[in-house]
Amino acid sequence: MARKNLLAHITATIGEDAERGANSDTEARASYTRRGASRSMIQSLDELAETSMRILDGDTVIALDPGELDGSFVADRIGDDDEAYSNLKEAIRQSGQSTPILVRPHPSDDGRYMIVFGHRRARVARELGVKVRAVVKPLADIEHVIAQGQENTARADLTFIEKAIFASKLLRSGLSKDVLKSALTVDDSLLSRMLSVADVVPDVVLDALGSAKGVGRDRWEELKKLVLNPAAVARARELVQDEMFISQTTDETRFQHLVVALKAAQKAGKRAKQKSAPAAWMPADQSVSVVARQKPNSLVMEFGNPKGKSFGKWLSGNMDSLFEQYSKANEEQETGD
Repeated sequence: MARKNLLAHITATIGEDAERGANSDTEARASYTRRGASRSMIQSLDELAETSMRILDGDTVIALDPGELDGSFVADRIGDDDEAYSNLKEAIRQSGQSTPILVRPHPSDDGRYMIVFGHRRARVARELGVKVRAVVKPLADIEHVIAQGQENTARADLTFIEKAIFASKLLRSGLSKDVLKSALTVDDSLLSRMLSVADVVPDVVLDALGSAKGVGRDRWEELKKLVLNPAAVARARELVQDEMFISQTTDETRFQHLVVALKAAQKAGKRAKQKSAPAAWMPADQSVSVVARQKPNSLVMEFGNPKGKSFGKWLSGNMDSLFEQYSKANEEQETGD
């Protein structure tokens, strides 16, 4: 069956709302997608997920000027792998573009198109000064992100954090978690972990770590746990600007350097906290309790229990003789007598 017939059924379930959503501004589109996912559209998500990777089957491929194309309304990559991109560019230069990209008529700019997937192929065509082979589909936002997400999942070259950030962007755009699960082919548990990592790890740290190739979910979970308090967040911000971090040659070594440094800072903080723990004293009859708290420039002593107050007053009244004893003991210790 031609792909346009399959999509016609899905588009029909959306009806006039989809047409309005495709021509409205960003806020109206987000409102539409929330409504669509919560009513009839949710019934079509499974079908969309199953067919999205065959969306180009049987459709006419046309040549478009790369200058007429805009990127997807939600990015799915963090930068480009220079080596992989160079290989793709050389392959297209030598043999041409074998796989067309998917675009949709731009929802708010007549005469232009929005890329659903195939951003790198479009970039190569632009740099080579040639037209890009493309299939044009009139898709609503939900169809767009599911096709984009499914194509990325099938390629299996997006990293965990790229998928997590992609999911977070989709959620902020107003799409439901059901749509996110269909687009990324994940369950509730994995989606929750993705969103948690993307939300907890500071943006400046995410930017510094980039796509983090070779770093999987468990290690990102470990990093997330290391930046759960404000002090750790501040430390992480400092570390990613440090020369030692910047000088690392791969994504994986940068990530490992950051984790090791944060763990070291965490251990140092625990040791300092233990050293500054209050010292306590109490006689055998427990009639007095004394707690000494070390502060940066002073020592504070607190007296408790039945005789604590009177003992504190006695100490205050005998400071001269007590200090004399202290000075004598300190002098003997220094001279070794």
